[in-house]
Amino acid sequence: MVKHIVMWSFKEEVEEAERKEAAAKIKEGLEGLVGVVPGLLKAEVVIDPISSSSHDLCLISELDTPDSLKAYATNPDHVKVATFVRSVTCNRACMDYEF
Repeated sequence: MVKHIVMWSFKEEVEEAERKEAAAKIKEGLEGLVGVVPGLLKAEVVIDPISSSSHDLCLISELDTPDSLKAYATNPDHVKVATFVRSVTCNRACMDYEF
C-alpha cells in the first residue's frame, strides 16, 4: 500500500470567492477518481484547514502499489483534474510512502 499526500496553496491572484469554488471543484474531481483510476483505493481532499496551516488544500490518498501510483500520475482522468489544480495553485508539497 502507498500513501500519497499532496498539499497546495492558492495562487495570490485567486480571490476568496473563486477559492471556494475552486476548492469544491478540486475536492469533487480528485475524490471522484476513486473507482475510476485503477489502484486508487481512497482519496480525501481537505478544503477547510485551520488557520495555523501552511497550505490551503490537502489530498490524502491510498493506492494499492507503487506501480499504481506511477500509473495514477499519467492517467488521463487524473491529468484532467491536475491541470485545473495547477491553474489555481502553487507551492505544491508531496510525500509518498509505503505502509
